[in-house]
Amino acid sequence: MTMENWLLRLERLHKHFGPTCPDCRRLTGPDVGRSRCPRCGTVWACVDINLHLYAGEVLGIVGESGSGKSTLLQMVYLALRPDSGHIWFREADGTVRDLVTLDRYETRLFRNTRLGIVCQRPELGLNMRFSVGGNVAEKLLLAEWRHFDRIRVRTLELMTRTELPPERIDDEPATFSGGMLQRVQIAKALAIHPTLLLLDEITSGLDVSVQARVLDLLRRIQWEDRMTMLLVSHDLGVVRQLARRTIVMKNGAIIEAGLTDQILEDPQHPYTQLLVSSAL
Repeated sequence: MTMENWLLRLERLHKHFGPTCPDCRRLTGPDVGRSRCPRCGTVWACVDINLHLYAGEVLGIVGESGSGKSTLLQMVYLALRPDSGHIWFREADGTVRDLVTLDRYETRLFRNTRLGIVCQRPELGLNMRFSVGGNVAEKLLLAEWRHFDRIRVRTLELMTRTELPPERIDDEPATFSGGMLQRVQIAKALAIHPTLLLLDEITSGLDVSVQARVLDLLRRIQWEDRMTMLLVSHDLGVVRQLARRTIVMKNGAIIEAGLTDQILEDPQHPYTQLLVSSAL
């Protein structure tokens, strides 16, 4: 892989929540072990984030709760706007654009045609009042599909691919187990052939056997479609199975980055060493 093959590039991305004060940056960050300023209460969720993601690659983001990894994912999904920085995206024709500059209509169109997301909690990624088929149809309608028969055929295809019983297309999500709900989310996310799939703590709360089946499904999708994925997880085992490269975040900053095997087998930063040792 070369830098010419990148799909997504983040440059000097910042995001904070709060009023800020002159001492914020000095009193927060990995070096002092906190992301919340003790003077003004501002939380620095992401600070000076720089990374690139290659087409067809799975990039893992690991860190403890409050490290900023989910905030980073939400900015890539365009659900949160960064305070400063750039989110560069390379289209199939080679055109590069800064997603931060998109207006509301362009943002909605981009999200509905280029991005898919699978959330940690299914109720955040699904409309629990809709049927399973209705949830997938919603994604297709947002991408301007209008033919009912085409939508239903596509939904049945996706249910079969994600190992959901097609005969349950009209059932409500509340009647599905946790692992099946994650499959419904994956089916919905894949509906429009997304360029980038975002995965946020997808196996949290699932039994080990169910986790394994969900991860097997994602590995198969990635292999068959050469799908580009950005994976957020606190579970190093999940990251090891899916991600080629990994970045480690702490208190809003990236403290280590490299090949996943290298980071997990020979971590350099003391915090990464602690993460790896605690997972053993």
